[in-house]
Amino acid sequence: MDSKTAFACLAALAVSCGGPAPPGSPAEKPNFVVLLADDLGWTDLGCYGSDLYETPHIDRLAADGARFTHGYAACTVCSPTRAAILTGMYPGRTHVTDFITGGVRPKAKLRIPDWTMQLDHRHTSLAEALRAAGYRTAHVGKWHLMPRNEPDAMMDFMPEKHGFEINIGGNEWGAPGSYFHPYSNARRKVGPLPAGGADGDYLTDRLTDEALKVLEGFGDEPFFLYFAYYAVHTPLQAKPQDIARFEPKAQEDGRHRNATYAAMIAGLDRSVGRLRSKLEEMGAAERTVIVFTGDNGGLDRKGPDGRMGHPTENHPLRAGKGSAYEGGVRTPAIYYWPGVTRAGSVSAEPVISADIYPTVLDIAGVAGTPEHNANVDGVSLAPLLRDGSAPLGREALYWHYPHYHSGGATPHSAVRAGDWRLVEFYEDDRAELYNLKNDIGEERDLAAEMPEKTKELRRKLRAWRAAVGAQEPTPNPDYDPRAE
Repeated sequence: MDSKTAFACLAALAVSCGGPAPPGSPAEKPNFVVLLADDLGWTDLGCYGSDLYETPHIDRLAADGARFTHGYAACTVCSPTRAAILTGMYPGRTHVTDFITGGVRPKAKLRIPDWTMQLDHRHTSLAEALRAAGYRTAHVGKWHLMPRNEPDAMMDFMPEKHGFEINIGGNEWGAPGSYFHPYSNARRKVGPLPAGGADGDYLTDRLTDEALKVLEGFGDEPFFLYFAYYAVHTPLQAKPQDIARFEPKAQEDGRHRNATYAAMIAGLDRSVGRLRSKLEEMGAAERTVIVFTGDNGGLDRKGPDGRMGHPTENHPLRAGKGSAYEGGVRTPAIYYWPGVTRAGSVSAEPVISADIYPTVLDIAGVAGTPEHNANVDGVSLAPLLRDGSAPLGREALYWHYPHYHSGGATPHSAVRAGDWRLVEFYEDDRAELYNLKNDIGEERDLAAEMPEKTKELRRKLRAWRAAVGAQEPTPNPDYDPRAE
């Protein structure tokens, strides 16, 4: 009997005996809905200060729950963050360190490490842990945690192989071919999807329709719904009536000015409202914990690659998706635990994607496998959600991206400890130091002025990399500076 099978048996026994799982009938167990928006910037919601985007349903969720102003994605790109949510582990530990399949820079100064392009089965996923404890589990939307160019291996890493009994819309692709039916182009498609649909159907609406059916099917059984939206990732496409609503409101001098992107966010917001209405209709709202966050920073229109079409603005943060700076990793983070979180509470405590795993299991009263839990990097936010002043006892947050990205990133690692953020760049062994309390835009590099603080944080960062076994880039023998 392997460790996961043994864990499933023990968890099932614990539930039947009233062990770690909450006591009482299945209907009394807390349900969980984790909502993950794709490429949503830190200021892209009304409750986070947008001057164009309208998000009344998400704003209501924040008003009912706890909003974190220092919420972070585990990586500046998507697949690593998704792995962190499902395992509680940093990308540096799982070795899922780039979007799958990443970029290729054969003549760059550094050669990237041999990283992992799937969610390995050696990890116990959040869905596996909850399913073993009697929960129904469903994945809806984007998966992007499986090999893309290995047909024989791909099916072994689908959501169904990681504890989800239902998978709607999740495959190897990180973006839809189109947001309109049949949601495909010559290269990319969304699937699997139940039969049906017609021209003009919009992907966010269709996935929400399917998610509502899933919830209906679960009934009074305890459930975990992981809804990973494709929105608001490119291609920039929205329902014409939504675009028309925002076009007169978009101002050239506004921070946010893209009407199509605003319309995509409106579709996302409408989905959140429909989900909450369904939970209320089912009588499940008061026992359903909801988490809403993003997988990385927004596509900042001032991106260093100079491409047109970057739709949003992360100001006052520096840069955006695919960068080494705050704009690449800071995201909205909202937690709603009915009857527990203080309505409308706002916390400046730094939290990160990897915290979702231990938080959900803590609230559910479910334990993961001992060998997996020993390596979980996230911390449970349950004490903080119960008492907004409860300290988490965490010294620092860490990032590791040993890759190149068109958004501007070169191989780097970063640490945030208190108000301090240090980024260490591999190409020239350079460090930049910022005080986020005084300089949220990371405009003033203090590394030269504060050599002792710089050394302290570099030591901390390097010790963390060694502890988690983070893979590092190496000199590239094929380096050609003319190809830069």
